[in-house]
Amino acid sequence: MTTPDTDVLDTGTGLQQLMGDRALYQQILLRFRQRYEDAPAQARAASAAGDHVVAARIAHTLKGAAGMIGARQVARLAHALESGGNDSQLAALEAALQALLRQIEVVLQEDHKAAPAPYVASHMPTSLALVQHLASLLDCGDGAAVDVIEQSADALSHTLGQECYLALREQVLLFDYEAALALLPADVLPD
Repeated sequence: MTTPDTDVLDTGTGLQQLMGDRALYQQILLRFRQRYEDAPAQARAASAAGDHVVAARIAHTLKGAAGMIGARQVARLAHALESGGNDSQLAALEAALQALLRQIEVVLQEDHKAAPAPYVASHMPTSLALVQHLASLLDCGDGAAVDVIEQSADALSHTLGQECYLALREQVLLFDYEAALALLPADVLPD
């Protein structure tokens, strides 16, 4: 996975965030593309309706998700918008997001040619690292935790057990990150 502009999408950083799990990274790129392509328009609509709290929440979630995949430019612009940005910053975010979505498509097409191996139980160390990564996202209130919980169901369920995973997923989807953290084993929690 290489990209001509690492400010648009630094796949090395994205893979590092996920402990090198290429298959998970591909899933998160797909999810990012599906979930966030309309985020600037949604933020614009919320702002136009006078709901600046919702606009800031959209920008915050986009910032976390962009940071997780290695999209530094989008993360910076979303942060600026979250911090009380204006229409010109929103326009810059829209343009940067479009460039990012094009780059994601390139990366996904490259990776499709070299299909990843499916998840197997021998990936347990990676799964434990994934749980630790999720714990870190939950601890700092990063909206990217939703993507991880949805895209890594098999690995998380295998590592934590089905019952724990389902309870964890419910709390994450309710954005109750404190309750979700309380469900994780103490040995994976951030210091």
